[in-house]
Amino acid sequence: MAVTESAPAVPPAARTQTRTPDGPDAGPPDEAGAGTHTPTARDGYEGILRRQSLRESAARTYARSLPIVPVRARGLTIEGADGRRYLDCLSGAGTLALGHNHPVVLEAVKKVLDSGAPLHVLDLATPVKDAFTSELFATLPGELADNARIQFCGPAGTDAVEAALKLVRTATGRSGLLAFTGAYHGMTSGALDASGGATDVRVTRLPYPHSYRCPYGVGGARGAELAARWTENLLDDPKSGVTTPSGMILEAVQGEGGVIPAPDDWMRRMRRITADRSIPLVVDEVQTGVGRTGAFWAVEHSGVVPDVMVLSKAIGGSLPLAVIVYRSELDAWEPGAHAGTFRGNQLAMAAGTATLAYVRENGLAERAGILGARILARLRDLATDHPCVGDVRGRGLMIGVELVDPDAAGPDDPVPPAAPALALAVQQECLARGLIVELGGRHSAVVRLLPPLTLTDEQATAVLDRFADALAAAERAHTPQLPAARRSTAPRTAPGPSH
Repeated sequence: MAVTESAPAVPPAARTQTRTPDGPDAGPPDEAGAGTHTPTARDGYEGILRRQSLRESAARTYARSLPIVPVRARGLTIEGADGRRYLDCLSGAGTLALGHNHPVVLEAVKKVLDSGAPLHVLDLATPVKDAFTSELFATLPGELADNARIQFCGPAGTDAVEAALKLVRTATGRSGLLAFTGAYHGMTSGALDASGGATDVRVTRLPYPHSYRCPYGVGGARGAELAARWTENLLDDPKSGVTTPSGMILEAVQGEGGVIPAPDDWMRRMRRITADRSIPLVVDEVQTGVGRTGAFWAVEHSGVVPDVMVLSKAIGGSLPLAVIVYRSELDAWEPGAHAGTFRGNQLAMAAGTATLAYVRENGLAERAGILGARILARLRDLATDHPCVGDVRGRGLMIGVELVDPDAAGPDDPVPPAAPALALAVQQECLARGLIVELGGRHSAVVRLLPPLTLTDEQATAVLDRFADALAAAERAHTPQLPAARRSTAPRTAPGPSH
């Protein structure tokens, strides 16, 4: 397969520039962009960007760092209105398990459209919904699937988080909640309360294990053990000020928090702590699910079976869909306790069924684990020549590269401080080379790679080559021109190995 893939046709008005050549030898576009641009075409897409800036709210996010106008897409490739092609390692923030416009997804959507089936059905039963639920349950951990209920939520993952929190509070009759530093669970009020950036909340914040920036300064297995011990002590100490909560919510890999995988032993410890105290365990699999981490669900790495799983993004096959799946014992809701007009998105369910089945039948989760390990290994090799790379971590095709300022580290600092300006420069250099990446982490200093699970070896090499070139360019621009004798050559050490 070529590094860039042919894209579906668009109306002639959108095709005003010469496209870049396909194939592994196409190389990154030049600074002016691939192809020959006419003034009219440039005015067209720049006008779209200008009108977006004028009309859309100040809350817009991706549009600020990715000033492109996508008009066609297929697989890993996006083509902009300016004729340039990009390798998309954002994948809709992890939504596109099969990349853009995968044939099985398009066929599933087309089949529903051609059938004459209603597209809006509230929460009524339909053959499309039944097929989706059956396929989803076939992928769940067996112990949960055998005794599960499903609640279809509003179309975004944040509403599913809200539903999960309401569910455990209803089932337990308790109101408190345990959440973790660095967490991200969505943008609605309750989800934000459980996320790491919350301020005035009624949520008890617990330490999440982080080998590179360990809150205890030790990292590794010892740091995770201390984090677990703190959690256990907090719940058992009658003077801690924390009453038995309604539930604990966590991510098996923190995505927005900086791509931080939780150690499997720590995950199992959290399961024991919650089970022993009758605290429902809620695992947010919105970004980690459907093969992203090298297992169909990230909890499978540790063998943990949660009481509630929060699912969205990839389960809709690129269309909006969100659900929670939970143990039937928790199903204490009254009718209408959690509702929403768009719970019955038939096109998303059809696309989701096709995606879930394709990932399962083609072993894409296992493939993500193997290819992700290769990518991590090459990135770690790259780090040896770039002191600005503080840590490389991830699981499967959920990968993060934390950039740091090695010259700003104090004598007592276990690791150098984050370098958000450098990370932004790397992102911009990547975009100039036809590679789309995202930033995350505490100070937006982690470059994140979330390519589709259909990524080929050849495409992975192209992504890494462009990233390496962008990193070198950004590092050159940000490295102070100091005499060689003044530059630090001491090896950098971290508290413990990343996962």
